Amino acid sequence: MDNYKPSQILLVDDNQMDVVLTLDAFREAKIKNTIHVAHNGREALDYLLGCGKYAQREIFPLPDLILLDLKMPGIDGFEVLRQVKNTDNVKRIPVIVLTSSKEEGDRILSYDNGANSYLMKPVSFDGFTEVVKKINEYWFSLNVGAPLK
Repeated sequence: MDNYKPSQILLVDDNQMDVVLTLDAFREAKIKNTIHVAHNGREALDYLLGCGKYAQREIFPLPDLILLDLKMPGIDGFEVLRQVKNTDNVKRIPVIVLTSSKEEGDRILSYDNGANSYLMKPVSFDGFTEVVKKINEYWFSLNVGAPLK
């Protein structure tokens, strides 16, 4: 009997083209994880904290991994990261910053606020697919994560 349960990923990105690219890369890599999308920082925090329409955990389960863009209007990725890492029931969820930013200050601030990894968004689709495969391999095969509760 197969007890495989796909991992839950929360993708936080306000750029619809980047969202589509990421979802396509997961499909191309044949990775069967369930990906929930938050289109801005406020939506990400509501999802993670179970607020409003995200209150039903059966429908919106806590993710096993967060893929977080930094540059978003309103509540940016840095603030999402700060709040996640300072909230007891979600602070152990690994957060991968997935960004176009090459700014050293962004990388430093991300790690200072608790990012578990900082990855540059590849320019090519093939490159993006390879990054997705490596994320899956490391975070869901090799890495032994902290218990969430």
